[in-house]
Amino acid sequence: MKQHTIKSSFTLSSVGLHTGLMINATFRPAEVNTGIRLCRVDLPKQPCHQALADYVSGTERGTVLEYGKWKISTVEHALSALYAMGVDNCLIEVDGPEMPILDGSAKLFVREIARVGLEEQDAEQKVFVVTEPIEYVSEHGHRMRIEPCDHYEVDVTIAFRSVLLREQHATLTNLNDYPREVAAARTFCFVREIEPLLRVGLIKGGDLKNALVIYETEMSQEGMDYFCDKLGQPHMDATKLGYLSPLNYQNEPARHKLLDVIGDLSLLGLHIQGRIVAFKPGHTFNTQCVRKLRNQILSE
Repeated sequence: MKQHTIKSSFTLSSVGLHTGLMINATFRPAEVNTGIRLCRVDLPKQPCHQALADYVSGTERGTVLEYGKWKISTVEHALSALYAMGVDNCLIEVDGPEMPILDGSAKLFVREIARVGLEEQDAEQKVFVVTEPIEYVSEHGHRMRIEPCDHYEVDVTIAFRSVLLREQHATLTNLNDYPREVAAARTFCFVREIEPLLRVGLIKGGDLKNALVIYETEMSQEGMDYFCDKLGQPHMDATKLGYLSPLNYQNEPARHKLLDVIGDLSLLGLHIQGRIVAFKPGHTFNTQCVRKLRNQILSE
């Protein structure tokens, strides 16, 4: 299969999840073998590097790439959309330290890629063909198995110690289904996780429009009012547990974790012909796996 880039440029803008700054990200066509490169146009000399596992420096509430002063957080949603839509080469110009969070999913990235279309290029796509099973297991029970398959598949199971979200499963057997079945799955979090972060001034760009927030442990009404005020939302009844916004899919959290797996594994710098089976995936474990796989491939 040939490499592809986007036919024309497009820009998406929104706040950044962590900083709350208005961020603009412009996606431009790129030459063959460029890969996906991210450029910080707000920094002197506009440093630019390829999105690879080599540069992962952090995984707190998203995947962070860093080299010197070049640092970009929350790259996984855009990378997931580009990979799923078949974009091999693209230059992303960002004017801040993180990607715009948009609605917390990959939906708007997919929409714009589909709108501008793809251009076939005169070079073969770089593909890692899985010929035998590869498995990674963490001491905390995370597992990822990459198996031979004649195409790309992802199968994800998540499990939490939660009354509302115990175990969920999602699978994608055809990347053509990604725009409809995966792209709109939003990042999710628990109130118990983000309430302390809000109190110390973190996740300044977070609200109920760009994340699926799960409220499972009842707090005081005063506490709920404070939480809503910090998110810029109307006050809610603190006695009503559940998801604080409507679901886009019944198993939206599992689908979002699948979205993240695709984005994080794209840091291999190659397309994968194989089936990925992940249990309790997360950015830390995902990027550890892809770094090990990349090192293995480069050493052969």
